[in-house]
Amino acid sequence: MSPNLPSRLRIAAIGFLNPAPLMWDFEHPPLAAPLALRYRIDRMSPSECAARLASGAADIGLVPIAALAATPGLRILPGSTIASKGRVRSLLLVRRASQPLCALHSVAADSASRTTLAYARILFHKWGNPEVPFLPLPADLDAMLDRADAAILIGDPALLALEEQANRFERTGEELVYHDLAQEWRALTGLPFVSAVWGAASGGVLDGTVGEDFNQSRIHGLQNIESLVAEWSVKLPIPEHAIRSYLTANIHYELDQECLEGMRAFFRMAAEAGVLPPYELALS
Repeated sequence: MSPNLPSRLRIAAIGFLNPAPLMWDFEHPPLAAPLALRYRIDRMSPSECAARLASGAADIGLVPIAALAATPGLRILPGSTIASKGRVRSLLLVRRASQPLCALHSVAADSASRTTLAYARILFHKWGNPEVPFLPLPADLDAMLDRADAAILIGDPALLALEEQANRFERTGEELVYHDLAQEWRALTGLPFVSAVWGAASGGVLDGTVGEDFNQSRIHGLQNIESLVAEWSVKLPIPEHAIRSYLTANIHYELDQECLEGMRAFFRMAAEAGVLPPYELALS
């Protein structure tokens, strides 16, 4: 079969560091070439992955879980996730130390993931500031804090902001508090913070090998963490030890029962807070 045939499944993937283990087989020998005969990979932001699936422009996508409630009919491919069972480092709410959470008047929000903003909105309900406005701005901490009292950073920009904490304080003298949103969620609920899952478009026909392809890619990726550390240390100005601990200690990749319970709690609390419409999990 030619790799240009339209029968290949269209995969909407994310270019951040955190899904790198999930993509191992699709990007590395010996399986990258045979998988390219079955799948076409396009990389984009998390929110665009969800939009591609909703529009029918992709067959499978790594989608922020809020998209499941916003797009009825999407199915979850069992097995893989991007989640955290403690501190995640790549989902941050950064505020000035002089302004408590309950007194913030505005939050600049990186709009790359609707899910993180939904989690943040639930947390602000618990922090006694449910109506604080979120201002969509590009992921630049200095520019965000020029426009708002706090900032939400997602993915690689959040990791870079943590690496630059000392430099920023030395440069500005401004004391900031860095809230890890996954850690805040765990403290509130005792459950994992689930960011994304592989979603399948409604009405799509997936044969039995698809789930196996994606789960095997995750397993092989986790067996090749050192190779991923070497690859990504060239792409990001982050020390190798920080990348290694992020991929092994901060991110959890198996969609286990605890993660499913975390998702159910998220959807229940999001509906109660009016953040998302009611949603019941639908696994493929």
